Amino acid sequence: MAMFTLLRGTGRKTIAALGLVSVLAVGALVYLRAPALAQMAGHMHGGMHGHGMGGSGHDEANMPGLRGENASPEESAELAVMFRNFNTFTREVTNLPNGIRSVTRSSDPEVMAALVSHVAGMISRVQSGDDPKIFIQSPTLDIFFERGEGITSDITVTDEGIVVVRTSTDPEVVAALQLHAAEVSDMAARGMQAVHEMMMQGGN
Repeated sequence: MAMFTLLRGTGRKTIAALGLVSVLAVGALVYLRAPALAQMAGHMHGGMHGHGMGGSGHDEANMPGLRGENASPEESAELAVMFRNFNTFTREVTNLPNGIRSVTRSSDPEVMAALVSHVAGMISRVQSGDDPKIFIQSPTLDIFFERGEGITSDITVTDEGIVVVRTSTDPEVVAALQLHAAEVSDMAARGMQAVHEMMMQGGN
């Protein structure tokens, strides 16, 4: 089995390594010729935080809800690639006593490249407390940005996809990790429909 470890570490110690991930990600995927990944990564903020954009987040063509107060155009573009191609994803999640283990893949190499970059970028943001404030981002992520230094992350790209293990000694963070993983799985399975339902449940 081909394997490429993108990240292993805790808190701020991983940030320097993560700086290389965006550069390594596409090359690693070409090298591995792995099927793909998709930690939709699920960062669906905002609808429940008052970032519903007056309903404009439901524009399926332009997807303005994927933009953010503190997100780059490239990050929003990666999200758009993932949501438009959610039907290429398969994903399995195992809840651990102290966190989660997920395996996500896509049948489309370009989608996989976007996902690898997205996962690495989001974990880097969490560990530095740098919330992108994506308009439709789930509030589940708030605790991650507040307590990111207490989360240990291990990301490995293998033939089966991207394997992400995230753990913590904080019970509240563990619960949030497991809830967020379930949210991501729902988005990987149903795309924007899952987002719309989550936003409606949040009062939008």
